[in-house]
Amino acid sequence: MMIFEPQRYKIVDKIGEPFIDEEEILDFLTIQPTAQQVDQVISRAKDKHRLTLRQTAILLNAPNREPIMRAAKELKQAVYGNRIVLFAPLYVGNMCANSCEYCSFRTENRVTVRKTLAPDEITQQVDALTAQGHKRLILVYGEHPLYSAEFIARNVRQVYENKNIRRVNINAAPMTTDDFRTIHQAKIGTFQVFQESYFQDTYRTHHPRGRKADYPWRLTALDRAMEAGIDDVGLGALFGLQQDWRREVMGLIRHTNHLESCFGVGPHTISFPRITPAAGVVPANQYPVTDDDFLFLVAVLRLAVPYTGLILTARESQAVRHQAIAYGVSQIDAGTHIEIGGYSAARDTENEGGAQFTINDSRSLSQVISSLVESDFLPSFCTACYRKGRTGEHFMEFSTRGFIKRFCTPNAILTFAEYLEDYATAQDRQNGYALIEREVAALQETKDLVDKLSRIKKGERDLYF
Repeated sequence: MMIFEPQRYKIVDKIGEPFIDEEEILDFLTIQPTAQQVDQVISRAKDKHRLTLRQTAILLNAPNREPIMRAAKELKQAVYGNRIVLFAPLYVGNMCANSCEYCSFRTENRVTVRKTLAPDEITQQVDALTAQGHKRLILVYGEHPLYSAEFIARNVRQVYENKNIRRVNINAAPMTTDDFRTIHQAKIGTFQVFQESYFQDTYRTHHPRGRKADYPWRLTALDRAMEAGIDDVGLGALFGLQQDWRREVMGLIRHTNHLESCFGVGPHTISFPRITPAAGVVPANQYPVTDDDFLFLVAVLRLAVPYTGLILTARESQAVRHQAIAYGVSQIDAGTHIEIGGYSAARDTENEGGAQFTINDSRSLSQVISSLVESDFLPSFCTACYRKGRTGEHFMEFSTRGFIKRFCTPNAILTFAEYLEDYATAQDRQNGYALIEREVAALQETKDLVDKLSRIKKGERDLYF
């Protein structure tokens, strides 16, 4: 039985129809809560209930943030344990017909070198990523007629030809239901569409032209994806486009409720990148979110959506990412290059397509893993739920009951052991297996896990529960 119960708001949730009532969100944000009210909401969140807009606003406006930060750490540990999922973004093409003010892909930008990977170049990039140890990728595209559903589906099938890749997610433009169905048939994992801003004045300011200027079309994109059978979808908002960042947190929670109301399942992941500089563009009306506010919004999101994966990318610095993991982040990228063609073993920067924005954590996958292990976080490349059909509502049935920690930790251990055997240095292997021993000791039923670990050390691969 699902723990979350969708709420009814002023705009009734209907498939394919806009659902954001800005005045309703602003009214909630006028709440001045007492310490007792904050404690009541924290208690509900720690029981793994998804929070309402009102409850989320109570946390956002809390007079004292410390209890919220502490509770988020506790909830993260209770639900996810020490596991951190690792992935890499692979930018396939930066052609774009939109005019997003903050993005170097915008069609008017003459600084960006335009490039789309050819099939042999995709193979080269994927081979370079798997040589580092990656098993989970997200393919990223600009919005351009060239990047059709058929084009993306061909890319996905090609990437899966490398048997080391076990899950391919997509970050691309909104599509029709039929187009989403074409991509779904290629066996993708999650499809991400970031709304960027849930408030229309802000949205219009930063998206003046192109298909992306159509706010309702983008807002309802994931409805069409879910109608097409893609039951793992990812939400996102870009923080720094408007002065009051709390509004976007509320927009993400309202979007979560909409999906629950219409489809019986919320988003698989939520992303919350902060705007960073991009070559050739100087967006107006930037409102930087401080590190303290950013970590606080991560904590609030963790409490508001206990069962949903929170993704933090290499836009953020190593120091911020380290702190954010403790407060609620469950997935990060590593060894990231966002130039088109940036993973080549012998990189030719003159033939690379320009990057979409600036990243602030340029560490290699092995460096990120070493840092995680030093902090007792368990690196994971697990894809078992996706491959066993535990997606969408089935995944939520596990995660809302708090089974992620109990069910996913053994699979995380097995995928990390594969990495240690195939890619790690001697020192990293020693440190990694010491962490695995501690994780195994903390589990209750370990006989099958220990057996599978032994088989991995003898050369077997792709073992999971």
